[in-house]
Amino acid sequence: MTEEIRGIVRIANKDLDGNKPIPEAILAIKGISVNLANAIAEVASQKLGIDKYAKVGELTEEQAETLEKIILDPASYGVPSWMVNRRKDYETGKDTHLTESDLDFGIRQDIEREKKMRSYRGIRHAKGLPVRGQRTRSSFRKGRALGVQRKKNKPGKK
Repeated sequence: MTEEIRGIVRIANKDLDGNKPIPEAILAIKGISVNLANAIAEVASQKLGIDKYAKVGELTEEQAETLEKIILDPASYGVPSWMVNRRKDYETGKDTHLTESDLDFGIRQDIEREKKMRSYRGIRHAKGLPVRGQRTRSSFRKGRALGVQRKKNKPGKK
């Protein structure tokens, strides 16, 4: 059984290294953490009947498509809801998992909604100040006047 290992596999709009095991390779997808990658690999091994640590390049096209479906909607395949990155979505109220550009878009929309509501967090975002309660006396001082300007001494007077 000498199957060729594909060097690059396209899953979830991301080129993955085919020589890496499934949990390690899918970490390259934005929005997937180590724990979620292991859970997805476990579900994929049960669903596809392959080894959890099989190389991504060894997967067939059908297996790669199934893996992509699991990545895009892990909750429907038995992954716990506390592992997804968008619990109780603002519009739908459902637990979803966002990856790549959808994740960036969702974060941007959340920040814009906070600004529009004029919540405390929205105001802090709009002003470019820290949002999560950090001190501002010594941190986050870029771009503003720093310190005190001293008057220059005139020559001849002491």
